[in-house]
Amino acid sequence: MRDGQQSLTGIATCMFAPMSLTGKGKPERIWGMVASANYFDVLGVRPILGRGFLPADDEKPGGAPFAVISYRLWQTHFAANPAIVGQSIEINQHSYSIVGVTPAVFQGSITGLRMEIWVPIMMEAQLMPGGDALHDRHNDWLFAYGRLRPGVSRQQAGEEMTLRLQRDAKNYPDEHKGNSSVTAHPLWRNPFSFNIFFAPLLPVLMAIAGLVLLLACANVANLMLVRSVGRRREIAIRMSLGASRWRLVRQLLVESLMLALAGGAIALLITLWTAGTLMKFLPAMDFPISLVIRADRNVLLATAIISVLTGVLFGILPALRASSVAPVAVLKEDTASASGGTRKARLAGGLVVAQISLSLLLLICAGLFIRSVMRAGQINPGFNAHDVLIASYDLFPAGYAEEQGAQFDRQLVARLEALPGVQSVALSSRVPLGLIPDSTTVKPEGYVPQANESLDMPMAIVSPNLFRTMQIPLVKGRDFTLQDAKNSQRVVIVNEAFVGRYWPHQEALGKQLNSDLTHEWFTVVGVARDTKVSTLTEKPTPFLFLPLSQVYHASMIIHARVNGDPLAFGKSVEKSIHELNSDLVVFDVTSLEVNEQMNTFPQHIAGTFVGAFGLLALVLAAVGIYGVTAYTTRQRTHEIGIRMALGANQEDILRLVLGQGLRLTFIGLGLGLAASFALTRYLSSLLLGVTSTDALTFATVAILLCAVALLACFLPARRAMRLDPMAALHYE
Repeated sequence: MRDGQQSLTGIATCMFAPMSLTGKGKPERIWGMVASANYFDVLGVRPILGRGFLPADDEKPGGAPFAVISYRLWQTHFAANPAIVGQSIEINQHSYSIVGVTPAVFQGSITGLRMEIWVPIMMEAQLMPGGDALHDRHNDWLFAYGRLRPGVSRQQAGEEMTLRLQRDAKNYPDEHKGNSSVTAHPLWRNPFSFNIFFAPLLPVLMAIAGLVLLLACANVANLMLVRSVGRRREIAIRMSLGASRWRLVRQLLVESLMLALAGGAIALLITLWTAGTLMKFLPAMDFPISLVIRADRNVLLATAIISVLTGVLFGILPALRASSVAPVAVLKEDTASASGGTRKARLAGGLVVAQISLSLLLLICAGLFIRSVMRAGQINPGFNAHDVLIASYDLFPAGYAEEQGAQFDRQLVARLEALPGVQSVALSSRVPLGLIPDSTTVKPEGYVPQANESLDMPMAIVSPNLFRTMQIPLVKGRDFTLQDAKNSQRVVIVNEAFVGRYWPHQEALGKQLNSDLTHEWFTVVGVARDTKVSTLTEKPTPFLFLPLSQVYHASMIIHARVNGDPLAFGKSVEKSIHELNSDLVVFDVTSLEVNEQMNTFPQHIAGTFVGAFGLLALVLAAVGIYGVTAYTTRQRTHEIGIRMALGANQEDILRLVLGQGLRLTFIGLGLGLAASFALTRYLSSLLLGVTSTDALTFATVAILLCAVALLACFLPARRAMRLDPMAALHYE
């Protein structure tokens, strides 16, 4: 793919993996990358000390024991030693020579993940389990990065790479199945990075934040418009004394800008205070998630620009309206008639309608996300996550061979089963709804695949009792047993979706399939109920379970169903592991319920932030309705006095004032509901168990907004009801 192409100046490959720093004290688990020799060159990263990799580091498998370490690792483990280049570091019990240190701002090429060390890809056998991945054409295990040549677009590069891939795939028809097209993404939108969670979420949050900004600006513009009424005489006097209209407009705009900049400064302070909030939504885990969010000079500049623009755009209309007075006419008017008449009232009413519409839209979005978080806990994933402790360990970095590792697994399960309060224990290579996938390519007996159909599917390598521990029903057949040994018949358990996809209307028990993990034929001995594999919203997915006793896997996750709080058993589980190997790193000790939160954290983020925006919108709408109702009620003081003198009672005045405010409210609700029906469909991919037009949410929000509007209108109405008719008739 790299040689002969014309679109890219270079193509680099890499893959991240967990590693252990050994040789000094207790082993420490970190995350690093194996990468091609041109990795740093393609990314344009220059080490601050030493060098990157050399072309010779890509020539011989196992022949490039070099490492580039991160700035953070250099600081924390080597005390920022300026003579670090040339020193040794032990990784997975193998010695490597440090040849460089990356800049402080560089944490890797996968958005949202922080790497601590980089090693040439020729060393993958020492750092990644699974055999000779370099020469395995069945396994699509590498990420590829390319730097575009000047004048070449991403689309052009993708088209050229697609043609080359399709040409090369013809040479390996048995190895290459599935998609044969290449899509070029910008690095920051890497679809295989942590950005997969934020790509749909952040645009929604930005759009909602923009709506809140519009709502706040409309509120301020309305208040400034009302305030300008009281300054008509002041402005008329200034114009009479020679002030030009442009000078007055400038003065009013400066006032608006000062208000906007003050708001921007407060917003910046809040941003500095909450910059690390996103990480708090993530459950504690070993996976190297790092969301570095800083309020740097770009944020400061953007805040200043937005503040100035909003100050000008939403201050210019009140300024122009306030400066359009005729001085002589205004000075001859009395206070009541100088209030601006119905024209300003209409403009203020229009702004209130806009506020109510935007508030309703924001509140509905907030309600949908909150309902989504609530419904997520009600979705049945197909297993019971309550009272299950999980803990992970990896025998590969510790140097265990397959026979030693299998013995360790058996001894560990026996120790854990003997712990008081433990109901059942099982080991699995993956955790349900986890971040790290595991898959295999299979050949189901009797199934004829379509042209270029991929038969790669998710799987788990498990010990006996997993189905009992996770409370996953077996609809047919049996569980794995200790008799399913290395020298016995190969067995497998599949789920209902697998049977429905590959053996519909057939008896699955006794059928066979071939897995590329061992290239052996496995006989189906059980069919399990479908469970959620990757997400709570997915449809049933074909899945298979392979026995750990027949397919060895070095990295395993303990699943222990216990009596009581799972986290209370964490220390006991760690102690049992360290009794077998005191140096083995145990990580991700948590409950299965906490681990599941990773699958719904975008909804938690959206529910929290959009909920806060919605609450702010509700307050702004109430202030806007109250301000306009109070202003127009004060404007009509003479009229109310006349009505009361002619016999109107307090209930009549209450209906008069409330009717005016509620008319604006109902118009705003109508427009807001129409906008919500049209726009909330863009939230569908982020919602769990709730439709984007959920009737309960729409109705609840509309009633809530009506109640707030009624309260906001009642306060001015109560004051109007208490007016003395004689005082009202003499009001100026």
